[in-house]
Amino acid sequence: MTNINSTEVNFKQRYEHALTAVNKVMEGYLVHDPGVPDILRQAMLYSLRAGGKRLRPVMVILACEACGGEEIVALPAAAAMEMIHTYSLIHDDLPAMDDDDLRRGQPTSHKVFGDGIAILAGDALLTYAFHTLALHVHKDYLVSPLVKELSEAAGAAGMIGGQVADLNSHKSLGDLNAVKYIHTHKTAMMFRAAARMGAFCAEADNRTIGMLGDYGLKIGLAFQIIDDLLDVTSNTREMGKQTQKDQDSGKLTYPSVMGVEESSRHAEQLLADAKNAIVKLGPDGEFLVHLADTLIHRKN
Repeated sequence: MTNINSTEVNFKQRYEHALTAVNKVMEGYLVHDPGVPDILRQAMLYSLRAGGKRLRPVMVILACEACGGEEIVALPAAAAMEMIHTYSLIHDDLPAMDDDDLRRGQPTSHKVFGDGIAILAGDALLTYAFHTLALHVHKDYLVSPLVKELSEAAGAAGMIGGQVADLNSHKSLGDLNAVKYIHTHKTAMMFRAAARMGAFCAEADNRTIGMLGDYGLKIGLAFQIIDDLLDVTSNTREMGKQTQKDQDSGKLTYPSVMGVEESSRHAEQLLADAKNAIVKLGPDGEFLVHLADTLIHRKN
């Protein structure tokens, strides 16, 4: 038991260190860029500073380290990943999309800065992510695969395509295949990209990159199932955002198609499959195993 507790403590410390490092580097990029208009900088930093678990960028760093790489090499990719995620949240919250007033326990960007600046802050974070990769990745030959990976996951055939399917699914009688398509593209592909980008930063071989991509994809699907379940079972205070919205808006979710109990079992199976995908990493993958548990067994 002592060893288990010690490992958990070490993981939590490593997680917090990675989270702090990502926050520091993102802040540094934006604060010291003289070309960004002040109001736009304020809006970008407002959403970046809102907190959050930084799950995706931490996954980039831990995947890199699991493959023998160093945090400093992975930090630009981790920062770019979080910028993309934050931009997507700003746009998701807009009246034309999910129309949310609360995000991470504080008013959403458009409630503070207005729709126009919120849209532009999201646009700016999207483009700044690729600016970050181009400018700050230490080894030039890593830029192309990182840009390719992130743009595919976040683009029309990835996150945005999933969002389109999600919008078109409201009030429809979808099936499990439709739900899986939405969540794979809208959520899981970004987790897959996070794990693969970490492996790229460590210059891992193709087999290891594929193995980590499988891990990330399964974790991403399980993460979204848990998110759907929390929308049903949690409350606004715990989540930092409005709950019960999926059912009210008629969204296609795993609980709406599979039910709560079966959805929970499916998430646990995906968690087990994700861990199994990286078993060949041995002790080097230990923190990724702990990260998987953190993602799936969270309460908010």
